[in-house]
Amino acid sequence: MARDSNLNTPDLRARAVRAARGQSPFDMLVANARLLDMTTGRERMVDIGIVGGLIASVHAPDPSRATSDRIDANGRYLVPGLIDTHMHVESSMVTPLEYAKAVMPRGVTTVVWDPHEFANVCGLDGVNYAIEAGRDLPLRFLTLAPTCVPSAPGFESSGADFGPDVLADLLAREDIHGAAELMTMHPLLQGDPRVTGIVNAGLASGKRVCGHARGLSDVDLAAYAAAGVETDHELSSAADLMSRLEAGLTVELRGSHPHLLGDFTHALLDLGHLPHSVTLCTDDVFPDDLNEHGGLDHVVRQMIQHGLPASWAYRAASLNAAQRIGRPDLGLIAPGKRADMVLLDDLDDVRANCVIADGKVVAQDCAMTAPLLTTPSPTALRDTVVVKDITPRDFEITSEAAQVKLATLSKPRFPEWSSRDVAVVDGKVALPDDMIRMGIVNRYGQDTPLRVAFLENWGTWRGAFATTVSHDSHNLTVFGRDPKDMALAANTLRHSGGGLCVVADGKVQAHIPLPLAGLVSEKPLANLAQDFIDLRQALDQLIDWHPPYLVFKALFGASLVCNAGPRLSDVGIVDVFKNRILTTPILEGDKMIERG
Repeated sequence: MARDSNLNTPDLRARAVRAARGQSPFDMLVANARLLDMTTGRERMVDIGIVGGLIASVHAPDPSRATSDRIDANGRYLVPGLIDTHMHVESSMVTPLEYAKAVMPRGVTTVVWDPHEFANVCGLDGVNYAIEAGRDLPLRFLTLAPTCVPSAPGFESSGADFGPDVLADLLAREDIHGAAELMTMHPLLQGDPRVTGIVNAGLASGKRVCGHARGLSDVDLAAYAAAGVETDHELSSAADLMSRLEAGLTVELRGSHPHLLGDFTHALLDLGHLPHSVTLCTDDVFPDDLNEHGGLDHVVRQMIQHGLPASWAYRAASLNAAQRIGRPDLGLIAPGKRADMVLLDDLDDVRANCVIADGKVVAQDCAMTAPLLTTPSPTALRDTVVVKDITPRDFEITSEAAQVKLATLSKPRFPEWSSRDVAVVDGKVALPDDMIRMGIVNRYGQDTPLRVAFLENWGTWRGAFATTVSHDSHNLTVFGRDPKDMALAANTLRHSGGGLCVVADGKVQAHIPLPLAGLVSEKPLANLAQDFIDLRQALDQLIDWHPPYLVFKALFGASLVCNAGPRLSDVGIVDVFKNRILTTPILEGDKMIERG
């Protein structure tokens, strides 16, 4: 996290009192600003006097006030620094340094980071890197302790295992700000000792316990909140929004599902006011989107475009957020608060002109001005793909029968169980024309079989895609029809230490190495974003997408085992909600394991 100045030293407070009364100069004066007040929702012209990292005074414009440094806002809007209440730097595939350079000039001054992607791959080394890499950057990283490593124990394997003792040790650290999203929902509701121990460690620490309540409703949602979980960002409808508000949860409306933001906006407008428990977050942002549109500023912009009053959108992203994350020094431009603020050329378009964090100008005219320190990445984050050579045969399902009944995964994003009678040709299950294969192999040296599933309603494919960005255990995951293309894509990533790869007709069409944990590039964001655009375009030539569910992003969440429905993992086809594991897609032969 950024090293915040101490606002409560007697000398600083005494200087602020004198400056506020006109008895000594301010360190900085932001003059002639149009303040959008987060408490009242009103606008007024003000000068803001700053001493150290502290706002000493917010007063009517007065050119006679003495100051060491003066910024003339020239009537621009002034709002608090934006606070992203839930995000993963790794999802942008860049280092924390590059992430800070992308979002701070756009007005984001604080992010609440769950580094569970790094943790699932590299364990405590990944968490320590997250903390160290963000420690001395001007962007305030409030790092959480990952609670789901892996996200569904027994149903998938990752590179580490964080039980209650690990969480208790992490939460005892001053640089850990709470327990991150608890995705093991049903084990918690069923009283699983490991998961209840993790939540209880969070409660015992006195820090926040954050949530992931996808698919929970009624008694299960109430039980989830009763267990001590405080937040949810996994909303899939306006009804979800209302049920979470009524359950007393902090709601983190996320920009990573933009097709839902309009419904959320209309639900809030129908409610007639903005509840204090509504905040905004990004969750996951791809590098090209981050480079072109930004981070939390883009979520604020979209909410305003959908019709949410600007004062509501900014309050959700500042004052509401600060209160819900337990930072009363943030989120409000008022005397006694921390001087995090943004001058905006355009309120509705969220276009930042000048960004001040902890009383210092850190960005102007869309560029960083504050010094930035690079943190070397540890060797533990490299060479994390430990997989044997993969052959086309690994993607085939064999049988001696003439026909088999296959379990199939129907629909992207929200998969459902289905089945299909399929012919066997030359001892191999013949892939129907309207289906694709998905394969996953453990990449942490466990030497377990490559698991295969057959997917329905995933469009027409003319190539293969492989990725080590595969939530949440990030095992090597491959999609396609032709086993030869799939094997080439997988082995390309095996040799490059992870990343993304597109293959067609036996040739690599696009490849992005991600050498840090198989998740992150060390390239500048602009360069990586262009590589990502090129890869997307290569895949667009090979797949017929059908939004909002069959989209590029669905490839990265297809193995999100903790959510409802059947999913493929390195263990097999699993369903956490139904407590089920299928070790092969062939249904005959009593291969289904019902976990008791």
